[in-house]
Amino acid sequence: MRIVVCMKQTFDTEAKIALTADGLIDSTGVTLVVDPYSEFAVEKGIQFKEKFGGEVVIVCIGDTQAETAIRQCMAMGADRAVIVTDPAMDGSDQSATARVLAKAVISQEPDIILGGFKSVDSGSAQVMLRLAEILNLPHVNVVTNIEIGEGKAIATRELDDGVELVEVSLPAIFTAQQGLAEPRYPSVKGIMQAKKKELKRLTLADLDIDPTSVGPANAKVKIHGLTLPAPRKGGRIIGGEIPEATADLVKALRDEAKVI
Repeated sequence: MRIVVCMKQTFDTEAKIALTADGLIDSTGVTLVVDPYSEFAVEKGIQFKEKFGGEVVIVCIGDTQAETAIRQCMAMGADRAVIVTDPAMDGSDQSATARVLAKAVISQEPDIILGGFKSVDSGSAQVMLRLAEILNLPHVNVVTNIEIGEGKAIATRELDDGVELVEVSLPAIFTAQQGLAEPRYPSVKGIMQAKKKELKRLTLADLDIDPTSVGPANAKVKIHGLTLPAPRKGGRIIGGEIPEATADLVKALRDEAKVI
């Protein structure tokens, strides 16, 4: 069984985000990590390999910085990786990302494709679904469990008010929600082995993709700027005797907070 996991590198969720003068995220000094939702997918892929045999292949679009995150996935137990690195991809939207990802993924002839249902930076939740459409494969989104059978899978997906069981034929695409798998910590042995595992680097030319078809000029969605939320105001203590304090609290909730 060949399991392909689409991995994205994102900012550390504990990082303090600042904006540049142009209204874009300033990445200076920010630690980059495997996106948490991608990490759930990587762990599930490794569990499938341990149960059914085969290999786990990481596929990623990014620059050389992303190789650190790829090596972490390898240290967890992934067998090899493919990274698409091309300056023409800078500023590409989810549509272009999915088209490039599709070429890289299908070249691996996967039985199962896994990825996060969204990423913690943009949160668009588009790339994996666009990938399924391009590859014309069945997909199940926001998955919390997957059971593999003979040529098919039954996935449990999260709904707003419950869960849904979906049966699909393989190959298929599944996007991970928190709870699908608890990521393991890489062992010292795994970290050492990861340094020797295959990391194949591709460009758009290698995938027969015209560089002029991606990038900001061809984006279907354009971000004109970002703003940080307003700083939270400090708390307020209402003192005095209980009757007066209660009246002041109700007045503040009605006139200032406007919640009653």
